[in-house]
Amino acid sequence: MDGMLSQDEINALLAGMDTSGGGDAGGGDAPADASADAPADAGGAPSGSSGFQAAEIDESLLTDDEKDAIGEVANISMGSSATTLYSLVNQKVNITTPQVELANWNTVLDNYEKPCVFIQIKYTVGLEGTNILILKEHDVMVITDLMMGGDGTNTDGEVGELQLSAISEAMNQMMGAAATSLSTMTGQKVDISPPVATLLDMIDDDPSEISDFLTGTFCRVTFKLQIGDLVDSTLMQLYPVDFAKSLKDTVSADGGDQSEAPAEAAPAPAPAPAAPAPDMGMPAQDMSQMGMPQMGMPQMGMPQMGMPQMGMQMMPQMMMPQMMPGMNVQPAQFQSFAGGNPAMAAGENIGLIKDVPLEVTVELGRTAKAISDILDFAPGTIIELEKVAGEPVDVLVNGKFVAKGEVVVIEESFGVRVTEIVQ
Repeated sequence: MDGMLSQDEINALLAGMDTSGGGDAGGGDAPADASADAPADAGGAPSGSSGFQAAEIDESLLTDDEKDAIGEVANISMGSSATTLYSLVNQKVNITTPQVELANWNTVLDNYEKPCVFIQIKYTVGLEGTNILILKEHDVMVITDLMMGGDGTNTDGEVGELQLSAISEAMNQMMGAAATSLSTMTGQKVDISPPVATLLDMIDDDPSEISDFLTGTFCRVTFKLQIGDLVDSTLMQLYPVDFAKSLKDTVSADGGDQSEAPAEAAPAPAPAPAAPAPDMGMPAQDMSQMGMPQMGMPQMGMPQMGMPQMGMQMMPQMMMPQMMPGMNVQPAQFQSFAGGNPAMAAGENIGLIKDVPLEVTVELGRTAKAISDILDFAPGTIIELEKVAGEPVDVLVNGKFVAKGEVVVIEESFGVRVTEIVQ
């Protein structure tokens, strides 16, 4: 009653501990076993995972210069991808400057919303390697709804085969544009295989089943993705470290000759300040008769000091003919935003998603009933619809009214003959 244990109760508790621990020797072994298991639990994957234990991140695998180069390549590639995504969703798309860092599977689990969609892309021509794009489930629902003609707000439910097929096609177009940009940078053809999209829970998934490089340290490139007012999220791209290094080396090797050529050619004209007089075929004092330095000479009172100034002013003009042959000069091309045909543009966009399956529904009619009437429903109840007998039925595609038709019978199945397309 006073909260104190009697000696008999203490003896009973001690006896119970000896019985469960198997004696003094057993009691001494139990803590050792528990302590042996503790590091495995502490260093393993999060609770509820497949038991995969990620290795520590090796920060020495990439230097700061390599990270900057990889970020620049990713920035140019995603710039092309953003333009392609704009044409698919007809919304302003902004993909910000990337952040490049080394990561492992645990850091991806900690920093990204679950479940999410993994899109795996393999390079087949020009480059050898694999990269993975990770999108949040909500972002995929918004993008696919916009691709199918919606307003981007139909995001209820889970990602299904329809959404995975649509986002795979979108990523195919986006990464195809990125491959074209890489072709320009590397000077060789770059091509990809069709992307494969998968909805993953991540916590219960073994990364080795997704891709082998996810079991160690890999390169993670993070972008800020904005689509109109509908999406303000994060897009993640994962590279194997070896592929990231080869990508940086390939771009640097192919672009190095062009970038170094002007730097080597620039010092050549520098020691030629005195060259204008011989090139123009007249002595230095004769240049004062051209009338060009007349405004400066009376004020200075020293004609000889006016000559170097004029020579320096004329040098850029004289250097340009020497540098022009080594430059690749092309006229700027800009997209026209006026005078376009919206119908033609829509026809071009729809061609990108012709293989995406859509749900077609034929609606015989509708009616409105009070809750009390619905509670009285029983087998045999007749419900009168608002449509008149013989009136055309409505054909809906993904819930949107697109056509009218009449019901027909094809052997043993019902069918609909389209009689009118709703504009």
